[in-house]
Amino acid sequence: MRIALLGCGAVTQAVYVPLLSRRRDLFEVTAVCDLSPTLAAAVGDRLGAARRYTTLEDMLAAGGFDAVLVLASGSHGEAVRRSLAAGHAVFCEKPLALTRAEVAALPEGRLMVGYMKQYDPAVRRAEELLAELGGPGVIRAVEVTVLHPSGESQLAFANLTQARDVDAGLLASLRAAESTLVSQAVGDSPAVQSLYGVALGSICHDLSLLRRFTGSPHEISYVEAWGPAPGSIEISGPLPVQGRFSIRWHYLEDYPAYRETVAIHHDLGTLELVFPTPYLMNAPTTLTVVSGGESRTEWRDVTEAFEVQLAAFHAFVNDGKPPLTDVGGALEDIVTAQRIAARYAVQHDLPVGGEAA
Repeated sequence: MRIALLGCGAVTQAVYVPLLSRRRDLFEVTAVCDLSPTLAAAVGDRLGAARRYTTLEDMLAAGGFDAVLVLASGSHGEAVRRSLAAGHAVFCEKPLALTRAEVAALPEGRLMVGYMKQYDPAVRRAEELLAELGGPGVIRAVEVTVLHPSGESQLAFANLTQARDVDAGLLASLRAAESTLVSQAVGDSPAVQSLYGVALGSICHDLSLLRRFTGSPHEISYVEAWGPAPGSIEISGPLPVQGRFSIRWHYLEDYPAYRETVAIHHDLGTLELVFPTPYLMNAPTTLTVVSGGESRTEWRDVTEAFEVQLAAFHAFVNDGKPPLTDVGGALEDIVTAQRIAARYAVQHDLPVGGEAA
């Protein structure tokens, strides 16, 4: 499948370039696009893509590919809309957009939204075991803890090419446009906007796991945030079938390593997932199964979740196999993030506006 990449930043360089290099049996990268000519050249050189662009419009007009991978930062709504309208299949890194309106404006087309943890072999095994136990109806509680060091420390090993050649005025205009979208989503309170940014940028991974294990929560009971932004965030509420969930997310800039724990407690035991830093290829997630008599079994698989996700996109486009997250699932996460922002605003007597109101 001939593909084009939009966005040549940190995650593209650390994750997608090495994976696409070793999966040339599935993909040929024919074009790359980034605001920075330096980044486009670096990624194009590594992947053998002769066509390099600094605008999506120019890349779409030139064509020569079957699908677009939207890997840029910020809201992806407009880039996805234009790529679908041009007739291309689209893989979009989370989040799909910052507003529900952007999602509503998307045309029909083949769209898959990337939440790589859903494709983690340990997660899929936990899903199988949960189904054998009886599904969401047996869950008493889901408890999530995320310890999140700085992105720079997580990517220090990757020797990334840096972009220093993007026009400052262009960057300012893009940031202003994104700020407008955030205001349209949740209003103008800086505290509420900050919380919404974390919910859609990081906690959305855990919302995507809740979607797989239990379904998206329909209600948010409690939200608290403390510490210097982005700080620490606590979220809780009822699960759709029964039981409750809690998410505790902590930004700890100098913490030794990223760590994420998702524990599913049921009447007969616990399914516990411990995720390593997401940027280390083939570092396994550990699934610990606690069952009767305090029996503990650990399960690991070094198959890379990002790679399984890419293969799933190939199967989606070529064989029609549905992705784990389509536009509907991505929209559910946006709605849940807005409910989180709204609950926080109400609890702290802060203004909430836009779609979240």
